[in-house]
Amino acid sequence: MSDTLETTPHEGGAADADHSTHGPAAHHGYIGDKQRYLNRLKRIEGQARGIRSMVEDEKYCIDILTQISATTAALESVALGLLEDHLRHCVVDAARQGDEQAEEKIREASAAIARFVR
Repeated sequence: MSDTLETTPHEGGAADADHSTHGPAAHHGYIGDKQRYLNRLKRIEGQARGIRSMVEDEKYCIDILTQISATTAALESVALGLLEDHLRHCVVDAARQGDEQAEEKIREASAAIARFVR
């Protein structure tokens, strides 16, 4: 996986605790890159704290907007990585089974893409 990673929140901005149809022992597609995702998300948290500090310190608005843009791009990168992992792992596995689970995974992926492009 490249250094481009991302996580897309569900409607309302909060991620579900476990929205998948996998059992408790199942592994999600991103699990092999979990540490890279966590490291990237920690850097994004730092960027968000930096933006808050910039506002507190009354920095120039264009500089703040530049940092917001960089943070947004980093989050989008994580989202795209997770989406790709989901398609390669969860959707492909479900498609191989060829039952209703396949249709559900395709609907989930389509809904996630629709949320992402809004």
